[in-house]
Amino acid sequence: MRSLLDEAQNQAAYTVAEAARYVRLPAATLRSWMFGRKYPKAEGTGRFHPLLKPASARPPLLSFSNLIEAHVLRALRNEHGVSVQAVRASIKYAERQLEISRLLLRPELRAGAGRVFLERYGKLIELSASGQLAMREVFDRHLARIEWDSSDIPARLFPFVSAGSPIDDRPIVIDPRIAFGRPVILSTGVSTSAIVERIDADESMEEVAADYDLDVGEVTQALVYERAA
Repeated sequence: MRSLLDEAQNQAAYTVAEAARYVRLPAATLRSWMFGRKYPKAEGTGRFHPLLKPASARPPLLSFSNLIEAHVLRALRNEHGVSVQAVRASIKYAERQLEISRLLLRPELRAGAGRVFLERYGKLIELSASGQLAMREVFDRHLARIEWDSSDIPARLFPFVSAGSPIDDRPIVIDPRIAFGRPVILSTGVSTSAIVERIDADESMEEVAADYDLDVGEVTQALVYERAA
């Protein structure tokens, strides 16, 4: 029997634009990863095939699981410049040789499969040992923002509030079982968008903080997160 978390994490819940904001990606990039795209060639048109499988193709909607995959893939692509070809090859390698499906969702990334992924990538581009260690640090930093439950299912995502956020700084959480999977303040469950709406209506941060039982710092973090998205 499927758990409530399992059902919630795979439910089609986010537009591409929403999901892209939550994980700090250009919408066009995330759309390409999920749905592919055509591109012009010298002769005719080429096709970029999707890297990930969306929760729904029609209408185009993503799930919490897709958010996790995009978060991990962002770490590989944006933070360390892993090529699309290397990502695609490593995912296929995991499926065929390690029998691991949806590698970017799996907790094994924290251990053996993650090392295999990085080693495989290192061989593809002749990455130095020090380069592999640096990439591992970046990778682990992103994996630390994911909370798995006792069944090793991704349960919550703690998005980076801004570039360079400390690993242990987790004021905001995305949980598919809370607020329909929208970002909320961890301490109270108030959505970050609700906070921004009130600030945009010319209410002071002190007023908003008092109404929601937050401190001003949490209100500020909500604003930074929403504005940067």
